[in-house]
Amino acid sequence: MSSRPRRAVRRALTATLSAASLLALAACGGGSTPATDSTQAAAPGSPGLTAAREALAKYSERPATISVTQPVGKKIPKGKKIDFILCGVQSCKDLADFFTEAAEELGWEVKQIATQGTPESVQAAYEQALRDKPDAVVASGFPRAVYAKQLARLEAAEIPVIQSNADDLLGDGISLLKNGPDDVGVQGEMLASWVVSNSDAKANTVYFDLPAYTILKPVKDSFAAKYKKWCDGCGLDNVDVPITAVGKDMPDRVVSYLRSHPKVTHVVFSLGLLNVGVPSALKTAGITGKHIVVNVGDAQNYQYIQSGLTDGAMALNSHETAWLQADALARHFTGQPMDVDQKAALPNMLVTKDNLPSADGDFPIVEDYQAQFKALWGLS
Repeated sequence: MSSRPRRAVRRALTATLSAASLLALAACGGGSTPATDSTQAAAPGSPGLTAAREALAKYSERPATISVTQPVGKKIPKGKKIDFILCGVQSCKDLADFFTEAAEELGWEVKQIATQGTPESVQAAYEQALRDKPDAVVASGFPRAVYAKQLARLEAAEIPVIQSNADDLLGDGISLLKNGPDDVGVQGEMLASWVVSNSDAKANTVYFDLPAYTILKPVKDSFAAKYKKWCDGCGLDNVDVPITAVGKDMPDRVVSYLRSHPKVTHVVFSLGLLNVGVPSALKTAGITGKHIVVNVGDAQNYQYIQSGLTDGAMALNSHETAWLQADALARHFTGQPMDVDQKAALPNMLVTKDNLPSADGDFPIVEDYQAQFKALWGLS
């Protein structure tokens, strides 16, 4: 893809709710909790540090297999029509394109319906889907409250709706939900394992979060819990960022914070997009020696990692999510439940310069995921 650096702010939004829809539903919070002095942090060789290093070793390995192993076992019908509702940012378009690739392998037709990410445009897209009467609807990032009326009508019409990367619950019209609240907490544990290991359990950390993106709350909670467990006594400050700072004054906010908190050693961002522009701003400000790790990496952050400007990132599983969604529909269209896909754990990976598969945009976590899915579909 072209112009990846310019699109970095947009691409990382796949893992969250769309900004426009969230602004219509919740106000952005702000504030912080003062960090404690980390001078009493655990010493190298402590049980917490050992546990963190063991976790980091596990999360740093690139998974070799998808977690779905049960073949569909029946002939998958061709000619199915799927409506994929976009969320208004490029990353959702990428997810739709990955899904379309899988659908083409199965002989299905995918219609991508664009939105601007506003509640009105999302509702209009679902209205379009109702008129289309497709065999299924796929979407990412929208909270149920935005399209509740349309969802009820789709359920009444027995049209399955599958969602991903949304702060929602399975059921009541949503047939499959991946990367929901129960799935994303591991991301916080991954980030904590890196910070504690990198600092030898002597970190003083600031965690920048976007509270408007409620799907990120389990990530923040998990990070805090594991960080406290593994790095007892280490400093931790939580700073809430309003959505209006994204793509605007976020680098200035980070510089200002670090100038007033010089003892901070590690900076964590709940989304990679918050880090865009930060490394250059720190360099201009003459701030050095800070270690940065982000949740949900993107092209820009992978380039930062490759260049040594950022230390690590949690890599999201967009490729595998899209093909798993297709796998779930393949089972549905052959009269089987989607349980095997709902229960399947999506792959995750903590990447650093040492194990970064590629700095050229999104990369699959499981390298040959396509071949493995096609084997389940009887296509290889």
